Amino acid sequence: MHQAASHLHTTIKVTTALRDRLKEQASDERRTLGEHLAVLADLEDRRRRFESLRLAIEASPPDVLAAQAEETAAWEKLDLP
Repeated sequence: MHQAASHLHTTIKVTTALRDRLKEQASDERRTLGEHLAVLADLEDRRRRFESLRLAIEASPPDVLAAQAEETAAWEKLDLP
C-alpha cells in the first residue's frame, strides 16, 4: 500500500528528558507531538527570517537608512481616515 509522504513517520533520537518535555508542552497546547514539533520548526524558521532581515538592515548604507527614515516620517504625518 502506497502512503503519501506527509503520512510517513520516523523516529527521532532524543533523550528521554527532552521527549518528556516536548510531550508535556504539546499536551499543554492540546497538540500531538508531531504538531508541536511543526510549530517549533515554524518558530525557528521565523526567527531565522527576522535575523536575516536584521542583518540586512544593519548592512544598509547610511544614505539608504536615512531615506527610509524620511519616507517613514512622511507616511506617519498623513492623516488617513
